[in-house]
Amino acid sequence: MDQVKIGKFIAECRKKNNLTQLQLAEKLGITDRAVSKWENGKAMPDSAIMLDLCKILKISVNDLLSGEEVGTMNTYDEKLEKNLVEMVKQKEEMDKRLLSLEILIGVLSMIILLGFNFIAGFVPMQTWLRISLIAVGVVTCIIGIVYALRIEQTAGYYECAKCHHKYVPTFNSVLWAMHVNRTRYMKCPKCHKKSWQKKVINKD
Repeated sequence: MDQVKIGKFIAECRKKNNLTQLQLAEKLGITDRAVSKWENGKAMPDSAIMLDLCKILKISVNDLLSGEEVGTMNTYDEKLEKNLVEMVKQKEEMDKRLLSLEILIGVLSMIILLGFNFIAGFVPMQTWLRISLIAVGVVTCIIGIVYALRIEQTAGYYECAKCHHKYVPTFNSVLWAMHVNRTRYMKCPKCHKKSWQKKVINKD
């Protein structure tokens, strides 16, 4: 999707409806700075307010994602299909980046934990400071691991080894499941059987 084209289209539609950036922002409950970013092609409207934005601008979501008013039914269907494919691709790319970030967070969390414990164990200091360092290291590591697990839960899908259903599990399922790297032993919500389920990026 062309963000610059979409931004120009938003600006054009806003002006057609005699709205300033501030007025549009107030109707959506956001800042005029956010609207400015859309119109300059620096950001896209959040999915949570996309429907409201389209309603105010009197356009369809497909028009918005195309960056133009889609005319005939054939053109509409073609644009819709193209936009959906593009959105899926963008989600897959974002999930790949998030899973790379998960690894980085996990490694940094362990380095902080080991580093603080090393300092507390080998550097002369008062007992209260030693305990504080260990506590900070443990808390930081736990926060990092929980955040990494949240990324693993939401980025991509898990595929059931029995029925091949792909789904996003609950955080508790991921947290308490036995695992080897990103393969976890969980119950499938479709066939209700437990199996070792692999992390996959796409749903096709």
